[in-house]
Amino acid sequence: MTKVFVIAEAGANHNRDFDQAKALIDVAVKADADAVKFQTYSSETLYSANTPDFAGYRNIRKLIKDIELPRHWQKDLKLYCDDVGIEFMSTPFDEVAIEELVSLGVKRLKIAGFESTDPRLVKCVASTKLPLIITAGIGSNLEMVANILRWAREENPHADITILHGNNAYPTPFEDAGLGQIDLLRSVYPDIKVGLSDHTQGIFVPPLAVAKGVTAIEKHYTLSRHLPGPDHPFAIEPAELKAMVANIRLAELVGGTKPDNFTSSEQGMKQAMRAVVALRPLVKGERLTIHNITTKRPCLAESIPAIDYYNVLGRTAASDLEEDAILAWTDLNE
Repeated sequence: MTKVFVIAEAGANHNRDFDQAKALIDVAVKADADAVKFQTYSSETLYSANTPDFAGYRNIRKLIKDIELPRHWQKDLKLYCDDVGIEFMSTPFDEVAIEELVSLGVKRLKIAGFESTDPRLVKCVASTKLPLIITAGIGSNLEMVANILRWAREENPHADITILHGNNAYPTPFEDAGLGQIDLLRSVYPDIKVGLSDHTQGIFVPPLAVAKGVTAIEKHYTLSRHLPGPDHPFAIEPAELKAMVANIRLAELVGGTKPDNFTSSEQGMKQAMRAVVALRPLVKGERLTIHNITTKRPCLAESIPAIDYYNVLGRTAASDLEEDAILAWTDLNE
């Protein structure tokens, strides 16, 4: 089974404090996440100056300006990630951000859910020829996913693409998580990797998605939900991130298929199976019938297993046998 790629989404939860950004990286490392991801945007290229207030957000351009990742941090954050052994990622939101991240040597690029509905930006990111992780756009259906894949493949026909199912509400109510969409995406696109960008509160949902066969999980986290900023309240805290990754790994362990025979843990319990047993004392030459043999535990190495009960009916006892004797093939005549 392919190991699930766990992205610890730091996002804007650095609060423009470089030490806080490094602390977030340290948390992701301690949680055994595979990558830590920031977001590279500028308020001027992300929102029009004519953007009205919406969804409870006021003066959105100022809000974004206040939480922008300082671009000059990126190289140092990438180097720090290299030093501590975790993959550095950042989601680009404009052409310059794409160029900056490619020049830093990132291994893959992520396209956010609001941006994946924009063919211009999808094509620009796909043109880098890097592996892509793309959150299916807000309100997306199979038609939108088909569009996203088409746009990306027009720039890179052999693109390595992971589509993340996700709900773009922060936080996402559990009733809107829609994990059944994962099954649908996997059935319609068997050759595309499918993951989950989870915005529900807590850590319950990601392991469920892993049990459905996703290959990547993205989850927002913070040093504290009490910190100021728009993304802290719905994010998980360090202990939760560590527990989530541990639960994802457990979900991977339990998600495999059973071997054709006994598992290694079952080997010691094989004797608890049932075997053919004398229902009453048998005398040599007596024919076995439903009235003088039955099945009981245990089934020893030399026992006749219960599955052969009907195969021994009609045979005769090769010697006298006591009541409750566990029969072996050597106890019977042909």
